[in-house]
Amino acid sequence: MQKEYTIDEIGALANELISLFEHKIILLKGDLGAGKTTLVKAIAQAFGNNNDVSSPTFGIANEVLMGNQTAFHLDLYRIEKPDELAQFGFEEYLHGDGYCFIEWPEIAAAYINQPHHIIELNTTTNNTRTISFI
Repeated sequence: MQKEYTIDEIGALANELISLFEHKIILLKGDLGAGKTTLVKAIAQAFGNNNDVSSPTFGIANEVLMGNQTAFHLDLYRIEKPDELAQFGFEEYLHGDGYCFIEWPEIAAAYINQPHHIIELNTTTNNTRTISFI
């Protein structure tokens, strides 16, 4: 899937993505401010989470309730070397039962051997983004 959307359409987009999910590992790529965390928030809300979902940039990993299951939202932006992934138990997140949303996944590519989806977001205007879902 590839499409353009506005921030006002993100809830409908989240529902559309959920219907396409076949895998529990979701890799999110895009520049700073492209809307990766905003999309994860919308997906969590589509699953029934009414709590605030925040960016895990400084904590690296956040636990998020999605319906009746726990998901993890990881932000690897501050990880400088792949060896640092083991220090916070990265592989345990990959092998959990729930969804695992990973922002800035490039540094962890060698560790992600399970089937997964890739979502790439690009900014086109202040209010418009393009999304590519694989």
